[in-house]
Amino acid sequence: VAKAYFSLLEVLCHNHTTGIISCDTATFTHLVRSLESGLKSLDVSLSSQCTASVDNLAAYAYNHPITEQGAPAAAQALAKHLAEVPSLFPDILRALLEIILFEDCSNQWSMSRPMLSLILLNETVFNDIKAQIASGLSPEQQQRLATCFQKLMSDVTRSLEPKNRDKFTQNLTIFRHEFRAK
Repeated sequence: VAKAYFSLLEVLCHNHTTGIISCDTATFTHLVRSLESGLKSLDVSLSSQCTASVDNLAAYAYNHPITEQGAPAAAQALAKHLAEVPSLFPDILRALLEIILFEDCSNQWSMSRPMLSLILLNETVFNDIKAQIASGLSPEQQQRLATCFQKLMSDVTRSLEPKNRDKFTQNLTIFRHEFRAK
């Protein structure tokens, strides 16, 4: 059942993003929280579907900011959801970072896609999450993590262009390897 559910959500988030975003906040929150739980699945295909879904939602939010000139109705709805449940996207970013840092992760490429979107969406939240993760580590690990985080965004620009995404993915591979090296 989970495979069918997450397959459907992936298609809806990719092809009908505005429809998903236009749901009421409770429904939207439930869908996004289910994607967060799916990210943690040991089934690689299932977690990859969830990362693709999250990336579509986060990329939509990044590409449709609320401005003084207005925004599409779906962008306004998404901003409302995120204002009402401000932990929604940060919780996912934190989960992705913890998976990359502390767990066996065979779909790192898939995990990198929503990470960049979520980081660019709110860099202040990203900095807070970095500090929270570091606070649970030994001083030696904290220093190594700080060094790795500095390199993570090296030569990465504020765009979701494919070339930039690829650079972030390369940096993430190095980030993971250097942090996990004993």
